[in-house]
Amino acid sequence: MTSNTFKAFLVTQNSQQYEPKITNLAIADLPPGEVLIQVHYSSLNYKDALSATGHPGVTKKFPHIPGIDAAGVVVSSTGSQFQPGDAVIVTGFDQGMNTWGGFAEYVRVPAAWVIPLRESMTLRESMILGTAGLTAGLCIQALQQNGVTPDSGEVLVTGSTGSVGSLAIAILAKLGYTVVAVTGKSAQHNYLKALGATTILAREDLEDRDRKPLLKGRWAGVVDTVGGNILATAIKSTKYGGCVTACGLVAGADLPTTVYPFILRGVRLIGIDSAECPIPLRTTLWQHLAKDWKPVNLEEMATEIQLAQLPEKIAAMLQGENVGRVLVKPG
Repeated sequence: MTSNTFKAFLVTQNSQQYEPKITNLAIADLPPGEVLIQVHYSSLNYKDALSATGHPGVTKKFPHIPGIDAAGVVVSSTGSQFQPGDAVIVTGFDQGMNTWGGFAEYVRVPAAWVIPLRESMTLRESMILGTAGLTAGLCIQALQQNGVTPDSGEVLVTGSTGSVGSLAIAILAKLGYTVVAVTGKSAQHNYLKALGATTILAREDLEDRDRKPLLKGRWAGVVDTVGGNILATAIKSTKYGGCVTACGLVAGADLPTTVYPFILRGVRLIGIDSAECPIPLRTTLWQHLAKDWKPVNLEEMATEIQLAQLPEKIAAMLQGENVGRVLVKPG
């Protein structure tokens, strides 16, 4: 039975201040959409932290409910594709950006954004993965499509204690790759080794400050989650014919490098976006994530919180202090 009211993490704008609060809303307050979902779990992503603090490149309309991820059970649907009681996942598209998102007990979205939960995965597992898992999966698929196999050599993962980095390490290790993790958090070495990293590098030991056009080739593949000079260094130190995937910019949006790695070593740079990933590709990747790519230590990288704990975790994420995945349970 659907309640008339539900709890939500609502961010309001007062002048230039953005104030979050836990409030009660009515189902009628939700935006239009074909599918009404009772949210069992969401997750905290970097884009959510930006949305909750008023970043104009993410969210322009307030009041707003962030949460680019949601997993739950269909309450009602105007079409025949989904039936009440179906377990479903919604990640990306405009959810949590300018359409109210998953930091609430209910969400209403277009049917075109919804995919069924795989039988071999629980709702909880789907949100430990969430957008971060989908993004890591897209990176790994790109490496495979560009010829990077476990026999090709080491794969570098930057931002390794973050959501995408942690999941990328765990998936790559399960698939038999030799993973080198880069981190600025010396206290998290045991965590990274438990995920499957064979070697751990300090951030300062990787990053080239001299801005050389090329460095000694080491990496067969790269999953970069941070951008900036770290990405540039990874590109310059990728081996001939290697592949670099880029999906983040917390270290900067500029790319201070030259064309030399591309025209002298044939390095391929692949941009990764999960928000607009087409449904057929999402379906394929979620099939992998639910089965052969599902990390064995998925629960070990998750911290579960309630809506009231979001401000603290959002502040920590913006300071680069979170480790692994933050699972949000709205109810």
